[in-house]
Amino acid sequence: MRSTDTSTPVPGPPSPLQQDYQRFLLLGNHRAPHTLQVHERGYRSGTINTDALGLRYSHCAGKRFSAAERGAAPRINLLVGGSTALGIGASCDEHTVASHLSMLTGEVWLNLAGCGLNAGQELLMFLTHQHRLGQLGHVVVLSGLNTLAHEALGEVLASPHDPLHATALRDTLNSYSDGMPPAVAPRPQSLWRRLGQALTTRPPVAPVARPLSPPEKRLARAADTIGRTLRQWERLLADSHATLTFILQPLLPWCRETLPEGEQAMLTALEQQPANFDRLLDGVFDSQLHMAFFRRIKSQADPVPCYDMNSMLSSSPVFGADLFVDRLHLNDLGNNALAKVITAKLGLAQEKHAQRKVTPIKLV
Repeated sequence: MRSTDTSTPVPGPPSPLQQDYQRFLLLGNHRAPHTLQVHERGYRSGTINTDALGLRYSHCAGKRFSAAERGAAPRINLLVGGSTALGIGASCDEHTVASHLSMLTGEVWLNLAGCGLNAGQELLMFLTHQHRLGQLGHVVVLSGLNTLAHEALGEVLASPHDPLHATALRDTLNSYSDGMPPAVAPRPQSLWRRLGQALTTRPPVAPVARPLSPPEKRLARAADTIGRTLRQWERLLADSHATLTFILQPLLPWCRETLPEGEQAMLTALEQQPANFDRLLDGVFDSQLHMAFFRRIKSQADPVPCYDMNSMLSSSPVFGADLFVDRLHLNDLGNNALAKVITAKLGLAQEKHAQRKVTPIKLV
């Protein structure tokens, strides 16, 4: 197992970790358009590895597991979600949230997550692979922000679809990603090449700039979508002995009032060159909006138990350390902290909601 790297990236040349994730995400662009978004199948690197289905491996008791390779485990648990659940930012497969949950509970937790998936796509991912999973124990949906970003993306794509804008809109859609920033800057072109392109190439057509609807409306629509989808999850799992839990994933502005030094440097760099995904979250960073968002999810999802990692993460003993590598993703220490909080909370949730009772695991 690779040693844990808990450092937070600062401005400068891309790290090998960033390059590895960027290479992985770019290969995923080759997927067939008629299938659910999936990552590169059989990807191998020192940072991230996927099975024959494109799903990231998790590790338990020295062995690796996935939906395609779940072995003889009599019962498995699922961590569902987007790139935070996938573990973008972890130094290796052993340091994702799913792997830490496996280590903490002694049970297999499969990583059923994909970059950019919204609530409906997460459910579709489960339906696609349900026949491979066998007996389920816990299903934890660690999610929320992709669904919110998709609300804004839908508005961006609602601009006029005339031929002049077709290519620009396609490029806009492809550029919105919750993955790592580009690892390698484009090489500068020579003066003669730039002059030649200026004389022969039509300037690209920029998408029509449309103001997004007020953040309150986007948050409300996303919360309703998440709530409806969680009730669909509940109906699907009703005949099993699985427990279903939703956890609103952490977002740096929702988690902290004061930033550690490393995270402050990272955030300053992001603000100088914001990513497209950050633009889709425009206006939602206010803490009051966050609380209203979670309350609405919880109300719409009832009776599915819902918890807010943005308020729970502060219970971690390492909360004051650098945990985030950007606004959405966590480093190894952050993934471990998040897994410990989930493990402790699941002990309480099982006593309250499940047929079988489990002794809660305390934070250490």
